Amino acid sequence: MTAPIVGKTQVADPALSRRSFLVASLAGGAALTFDAQMALAAGVVAPQAVVLNAFIRIAPDNTVTIGAKNPEIGQGIKTMLPMLLADELDVAWEQVRIEQTDANDKLYGVQVAGGSTATPMNWLPARQVGAAARAMLVSAAAAQWGVAASGLKTSTGRVIDPASGRSATYGALASAAAGVPVPDLAKVTLKKPEEFHIIGTAKRGVDTPKIVRGEPLYGIDTRLPGMLHAALVKCPAIGGTLASLDDAAVRAAPGVVAVVPISSGQCATGKHDAVAIVGNSWWTVQKLRDKLKITWDIAEQQGFSTALYATQAAAALGKAPDATVFKAGDADAALARAAKVVTADYSYPFLAHATLEPQNCTALWHADGKLEFWAPTQNPGSGRKDVATMLNIAPEALTIHMTRIGGGFGRRLMNDYMVLAGQVAKALPGRPVKLLFDRTDDLRNDYYRPAGWHRFTAGLDAQGALVAFKDHFVTFGAGGKPVRAAELPASEFPASVVPDTHLAQSFLTTNLTTGWLRAPTSNAMAFVFQGFLDEVAEAAGTDLPALMLRTLGAPRELPTDRPGIVFNTARARAVIERVVAFAGWTGKPSSVAGKGRGFGFYFSHRGYFAEVVDVTVTDGAVKVDKVWIAGDIGSQIINPLNAEHQAQGAAIDGLAQALVWQPVVQEAGAVQTVTFTDFPLLRLDAKPGEIAISWVKSDYPPTGLGEPTLPPVIPAVANAIRAATGKRLRSLPLQLA
Repeated sequence: MTAPIVGKTQVADPALSRRSFLVASLAGGAALTFDAQMALAAGVVAPQAVVLNAFIRIAPDNTVTIGAKNPEIGQGIKTMLPMLLADELDVAWEQVRIEQTDANDKLYGVQVAGGSTATPMNWLPARQVGAAARAMLVSAAAAQWGVAASGLKTSTGRVIDPASGRSATYGALASAAAGVPVPDLAKVTLKKPEEFHIIGTAKRGVDTPKIVRGEPLYGIDTRLPGMLHAALVKCPAIGGTLASLDDAAVRAAPGVVAVVPISSGQCATGKHDAVAIVGNSWWTVQKLRDKLKITWDIAEQQGFSTALYATQAAAALGKAPDATVFKAGDADAALARAAKVVTADYSYPFLAHATLEPQNCTALWHADGKLEFWAPTQNPGSGRKDVATMLNIAPEALTIHMTRIGGGFGRRLMNDYMVLAGQVAKALPGRPVKLLFDRTDDLRNDYYRPAGWHRFTAGLDAQGALVAFKDHFVTFGAGGKPVRAAELPASEFPASVVPDTHLAQSFLTTNLTTGWLRAPTSNAMAFVFQGFLDEVAEAAGTDLPALMLRTLGAPRELPTDRPGIVFNTARARAVIERVVAFAGWTGKPSSVAGKGRGFGFYFSHRGYFAEVVDVTVTDGAVKVDKVWIAGDIGSQIINPLNAEHQAQGAAIDGLAQALVWQPVVQEAGAVQTVTFTDFPLLRLDAKPGEIAISWVKSDYPPTGLGEPTLPPVIPAVANAIRAATGKRLRSLPLQLA
């Protein structure tokens, strides 16, 4: 079990005083433990993200252990956050040891991997923690030497007095520093960018050597003494419940310990929608699942199907929308007087997350009524609440050890696997139980990216300017509101820059649970909006980059749906202009048959990205030759090596959505997509020959990178196929045959 990085004194109240910022722990040698609550710089993040707890241990040998508080899903946060703190602390990276903290929002603040929020949330606070620690160490040295702190310097974990030549390691000063008054975090002196020696340098992921060696890191690797294993039998139709259960044959089988009816939280309160078979090995219990005699109550779910959704969507598009999302001017009147009108229908399907590590969780119910988890969760705070509610226990009764995650993409923001495992553990107190989904469980019981259908209409004036825009968006909703991840932002470009605009929605019903897929909503909206705008550009006699630049207009900041976040047209223009130059875009068709070039732009998760894609189409097969990316994520690339990997990985993920991933198919209320044959992943030989990246630095705080590279590549591929073949593909996946 990995212990959290805390000292002997643990603070339960997140409203910390300046004095409680620093707690000394001398057990096992001189150490510093920092426990800080900091207000973030105005406008950087929403008010709920103001708490950050950063922890440092300094050992007598001058090694520094830094706690990584956020879940690690491959986005590099376990390396990046400690880099911020270590640079301001002024230690050598070689001195640093990194440990994953437990989940404890009262100690660590917000702990979540989602929305590319870690960088904007922590850029200043993490650096302030490091700078404050450095100031306290300097003050301790100054007091010992009887000199002014202002005359001292630091370097690689040492405080130095240039006047006398004296120096002392942080390890030697740690105990004395514990008694130094805590500086005002808002007033600590931060390094200037030219002084950074860790930030802005390429650092290998802290877990990379262990991953290469195949060492246990992930939730699925959890091994505990006396551990039992649980296999899942879940209702095939989401929302259905257990009507009857005959488990006698299974209970009598060798190696079986228990059969436990449980709830995923996706069905009516007090009902069960799953059964866990628990035994001494997962292989044993999963082979017994077919021997359970179960009757499911799925009468209310049986009417839902993929075919029905398509029929309902077509009917809805022919009627007036249910609700207006955004309206400016009079789009219908503007269209009536437009010199040219363009209309087209676009669509995209339900998608699964298909994480390589299937959902799993290990739980242990203790005799005192407390519950301990080893969980690959992107959102442990939400998991804590969900489990506490299901089991009717206090959230404080849960201990959550965060494991590394073998693919999240938003799926592990939902914590049904924790809810299920907690119920099984409670039924078998004193024995740790690992619940593991197989691939079919995983694909059939996802929180799917919702499908959507769009009917677009645009009007051009005689000079080819975009003067009117309409979108009727049909998706899924309940109570007059879209389901999770089916939102249409009111500020979706070009709504905020076209004088006469109308964005509207209509809703269908579904029993499928929906959730955020990497670059949520953006992964779908970029395809349909940028694909349609490419058609508009063609009708205007120009190309999409030129239409975008013309439509963006003068540099200015436009409001968005998200508090504190604006859309800066100058930053958008800069990445468009950069990628056009970077790729040598001419706007002219290729002279080689079957070759085409496409463009896409998108503003997503505070990042501005423009991308160009070259494709070759041979006998209906699409091969992506090269991707050019220009991105603006602010003034600083914190870890250039990881930034490159994130941008390339997100682009590849987008190509998979565009070309490979198949629709999740539903019949009679149940998902029929059950294997990677039904939902294939992108193969190594299908990756682009090259993904070239150019960063556009801007004078804004750094922002995240896990998601914003993904959306523009999807329309860029669709537009490239149009250029190569003359065919316009308006639904995903992009298939010519």
